[in-house]
Amino acid sequence: MVRKQRRHHLALTLTFGILVPGAASAEGQDNLPLYKMLRSLEFVQDSMVAGDSSAGEMQRFLLATIDDRLRNADKSVFEDGRNVDAALIYAMSGGNPETLEYLMSRDVNGNFDNRVADVLRKYLNGKGLLVVNTLADIAREYRDKPIGPYLSLVAGNVMSGKNPKAALKLYDWARLMAPGTIVEESALRRSLALCADAGMVPMGLDYAQRYTRRFLHSPYASQFADLFVQLVVDHDSDIKQQDIIDTLSFMDPPRQREIYLRMARRAAIAGKSDLATLAASRAQAISVGGGDAFGALANFYGGVAAISTPELKSAISDVDQMPAGELNTRDRALRDAAKAVAQEIMRTPDAASLGQGSVPTLSNQQNTEHDAAVTNQAGGQSPGTAGVEQGAPADAAPAPEGGRQEADSSFNAFVTTSRSKLDAIDGLLKQESH
Repeated sequence: MVRKQRRHHLALTLTFGILVPGAASAEGQDNLPLYKMLRSLEFVQDSMVAGDSSAGEMQRFLLATIDDRLRNADKSVFEDGRNVDAALIYAMSGGNPETLEYLMSRDVNGNFDNRVADVLRKYLNGKGLLVVNTLADIAREYRDKPIGPYLSLVAGNVMSGKNPKAALKLYDWARLMAPGTIVEESALRRSLALCADAGMVPMGLDYAQRYTRRFLHSPYASQFADLFVQLVVDHDSDIKQQDIIDTLSFMDPPRQREIYLRMARRAAIAGKSDLATLAASRAQAISVGGGDAFGALANFYGGVAAISTPELKSAISDVDQMPAGELNTRDRALRDAAKAVAQEIMRTPDAASLGQGSVPTLSNQQNTEHDAAVTNQAGGQSPGTAGVEQGAPADAAPAPEGGRQEADSSFNAFVTTSRSKLDAIDGLLKQESH
């Protein structure tokens, strides 16, 4: 708390010193040390993930201001190690990567650790995998330094594509060294992403609960919601209903409803009707009497999920009750796909496709038997054995060639029509997913 109050004071001092010409302040803009300006940036970023919606503009302002100061700073400024750390943290906090290149080109006195600067330059230029092991080693070496949490976070980002479990350890260290900060928020969110992709369900649920307790009002919480829904839908067999309820219990009703709606939608697309129905019913229960717009949307997702169940007719009714004009583009594509599937399920099969050929009449059957007898006698073969393959019924007669062609033609037409409709449905779902 003391740390935050001090940083808050610094942020206000910097803001008034820059925005209000001639304002009285302890230190003017030109004399304010870089490391104190960096502390102000950290405070603003931490306030942002804590829910301060006004901090975004200040963050952009401070990043631009610090960038200008770094480029115009005298070389002697970096004889103070705190200013070196400030420059490196700035680069890892959304700063201009070219500024780090500029500072390194002027570092004739060796104030910067070349190893740290080199791995950061590669990371910022998208080549982090080339130095992934070196970056992890440096993160451990600097663990107790001011840049330690940031290096651990960066190393975890690079390591995640190579070794998810090792990346999680780096993220855990970043959280441990910087609790309540933007570093912890980012580490938790990215840890959840790794767990969702790798199927590490218990750890993923733990990270999700930590996030909802600490960073529910972060501007990145929407990304967290998508990751949590991915974890639940992709691994629903390993997650209990109570796990979902417990995790979302830290949220206010509107946020719970939003996540349940996302869950219902994704589960419906994935064909997991039980989970989709559960999520839709939870969203409906949170909605005002189930009659508001959100309740109608939950009912719609529930209907989509039930298309492939015995409750098909009621599901179609639920889907039809949602006007297409009240849905966004993605949900309209989902509605069209669901209706197309329902139509295929309800469509009466073509009678011709059910037969294996024309049904012979009694006179045709007698004629066939007579022709077979004549053929057998002409060939000198005994009745009952000629023209019959071993193991087949002795009284089976081959279907007339014309009847077989008619059946084949009807069947091929049925397959072609169904396939074209399924292709259309796949196209709708592909449009929906973008």
